[in-house]
Amino acid sequence: MAEFKEVSNSQTLKEILDESIQRKVFIFKHSTTCPISARAWQEVQNFMNQSSSDVLVTLIKVIESRPVSNQVAEDLGVKHQSPQILLLSNRQVIWTTSHQSVTQANLIKALAGEIQPFG
Repeated sequence: MAEFKEVSNSQTLKEILDESIQRKVFIFKHSTTCPISARAWQEVQNFMNQSSSDVLVTLIKVIESRPVSNQVAEDLGVKHQSPQILLLSNRQVIWTTSHQSVTQANLIKALAGEIQPFG
């Protein structure tokens, strides 16, 4: 099962970015009031439960932790969307998607490098 951590402050975000030097990290930006985001969060949870990879999956609640959510967009150069998932390696976004494209299958493909990289 993938490791999980919630990110609610800039110090934890810095630790997550540093962690991406050692292994791949997913950042999931979740709106707790949006049904599309709720479905996407279920897909991320399905991925975590089925994954045997050494990957860290993180969650940012965009309403409750807006400054951190904004910092992700600014620091990583990715326009904010919600729901949105980013895959990081070496402090860089290597893949991202949003809305209905946040699926367990797409996370598996992205982690395996089978989807067009970001940028």
